[in-house]
Amino acid sequence: MSKRDYYEILGVDKGASADEIKKAYRKIAIKYHPDKNPDDPTAEEKFKEAAEAYEVLSNADKKQRYDQFGHAGVGGASGGGFGGQGMSMDDIFSQFGDIFGGHNPFESFFGGGGSGRRTRRGSNLRIKLKLTLEEIAHGVEKKIKVNRLVHADGVTFKTCPTCQGSGQIKKVVNTMLGQMVSTNTCQTCNGSGQVIDKKPPGVDNTGLTQREEVISVKIPGGVAEGMQLSMSGKGNYGPNGGAPGDLLILVEEKEDENLKRDGNNIVYDLYLSFVDAALGTSIEVPTIDGKVKIKVEPGTQSGKILRLRGKGIADVNGYGRGDQLIHVNVWTPKKLSSEEKSLLGQLRNSPNFRPNPGKGDKTFFERMKEYF
Repeated sequence: MSKRDYYEILGVDKGASADEIKKAYRKIAIKYHPDKNPDDPTAEEKFKEAAEAYEVLSNADKKQRYDQFGHAGVGGASGGGFGGQGMSMDDIFSQFGDIFGGHNPFESFFGGGGSGRRTRRGSNLRIKLKLTLEEIAHGVEKKIKVNRLVHADGVTFKTCPTCQGSGQIKKVVNTMLGQMVSTNTCQTCNGSGQVIDKKPPGVDNTGLTQREEVISVKIPGGVAEGMQLSMSGKGNYGPNGGAPGDLLILVEEKEDENLKRDGNNIVYDLYLSFVDAALGTSIEVPTIDGKVKIKVEPGTQSGKILRLRGKGIADVNGYGRGDQLIHVNVWTPKKLSSEEKSLLGQLRNSPNFRPNPGKGDKTFFERMKEYF
């Protein structure tokens, strides 16, 4: 099923400012919060949909890629786990809770009396992925090894002795106007309300350990050098049971020996002898789909561009494929035998070897027949 436009979801236009996008998301999040809509099974999905849209449009880099390439630009075209795909409610609250003016949206809007404890979202991981022109053209699924921080087995936690599990420290200050109460995040547990109790060797004080994992990544066809894709939840886990960050994949293009990319088109330089260019020939040329045979018409000039339609790169938004452009270059030999020099010397006076042949002159083809 195709995804809805992110601007449409938030009800803003492309020229909306960061503050307008933030206000629009806040309004929709309040409207469709699951606690406020217990009898509406679609409310949570709309709430998550708005969070996914805000995740992209609130990030300048992601917004730029989305404006240029659509959902595929932020990895959301194929449903393969990019962008906001797979966002849990904890992900949303840990990532965007600050825009509600507090750490916990349940408390900020719906009267929840919770403790204020929160877990910190894990950091993002960044990797570079080199792709061949063929892989970029058609899309590819890659299995990559990633070292990430995960929650270790055998770890137990206990209530934070500093904040007694609340995740917050309240401080009462006497002023001339009376007592003032300030609330700050507990520095001992970083707001989680718990600290590590027991841990096996190799585990840090937040319950995390490093582990190598093999992750399957689906790359849509048409990605470009410098494009960044995001896999939600495939980054490092957060401390004290926190949700994972994202895996950010930076695309790099491997240089092809014969073919060059120009947008969605493929460019190939074809070198012909002037005899083949004059007489015409059939010749094989490489494409991203394998070799194909093309026909070069007699009298083809150097600089002519031949076009193979649909032999280029698949458009990242799914709008077909580009073409392959074959640039014809007439090759001039640097070394000639005595016989070849003599033959070319006789052909030099042929009218078709001059830019403007006179009437009655023998054509190049007539002279070629005489010699061959």
